[in-house]
Amino acid sequence: MKIVVALGGNALGETPAIQKQNAMITAKYLIALIKEGHQLIITHGNGPQVGLINLAFDEGNKVNEKVYQMPFSECGAMSQGYIGYHLQNALINEMKVNNINKQVVSLITQVEVDPNDKAFEHPTKPIGSFYTKEEAMKMNCPVVEDANRGYRRVVASPKPQKVLEEKAINSLVEQGYIVITCGGGGIPVIYKDNKYIGVDAVIDKDFASSKLASDVNADCLLIITAISNAKINFGKENEKDLFDVTCKDLEKYNAEGHFKAGSMKPKIEACIAFVKNHSDRTAIITNIDEVNDAIKGIKGTRIRN
Repeated sequence: MKIVVALGGNALGETPAIQKQNAMITAKYLIALIKEGHQLIITHGNGPQVGLINLAFDEGNKVNEKVYQMPFSECGAMSQGYIGYHLQNALINEMKVNNINKQVVSLITQVEVDPNDKAFEHPTKPIGSFYTKEEAMKMNCPVVEDANRGYRRVVASPKPQKVLEEKAINSLVEQGYIVITCGGGGIPVIYKDNKYIGVDAVIDKDFASSKLASDVNADCLLIITAISNAKINFGKENEKDLFDVTCKDLEKYNAEGHFKAGSMKPKIEACIAFVKNHSDRTAIITNIDEVNDAIKGIKGTRIRN
């Protein structure tokens, strides 16, 4: 199968050392899929990582004005580079151990968004440093109070419209490459004045992965998260794991409010978008430990049309 594997940024870790270790663990599980002959296209989140990059430039600017505050799209590109490097390195090393002759490539990926997306009118994604109320009032950007810890800048989270490097991704996959792409949901760009321009925004990684999976006509969208199954009535006495479910079932559960925004809700909606009206597609939600059994239909939440 052609599988788009979506890895969470939080699962990779916040420090380079932890991330390297987690990338090695992830690679061991993904190698089993490669051994089975599956074609992998790997995406990943970057929430903690891009926030730390942005924070580093903000703090550097406070002590040295020559350290300029980095535009957020550039911070996203940096996170794609170093997360991609860790995953790429871990996969290459693991394939050498297993005598697998394949190449891995990390692709800096831009994703077009609609400049008229309503998300730009109501930025909600906190990023970067914490500020006092007095400092926040002087900032020339939207800010919100974040869990009584201070004020933070917020950016929009628009929906992905087009993966600009789609043809390159397809070409590499057809040649047998394992491709790491759409890191952090992709670098958000808009088309203006006959050119693409980076914008301060964060594209949800799961929505970008779903869009990519549809565009490359993948057989499966595999979303790796912290738990083995999606659940309804989460945290309640009648909590229930979901195993084989249809889009219709998930749409009903979603409308009833079983899935929280910023947690399982975008994953569920991304799976529905990929699978709906396509009888030959499957979406799976599970954790990295059970990824191989999930592909075989033994574990995880499987979503079909």
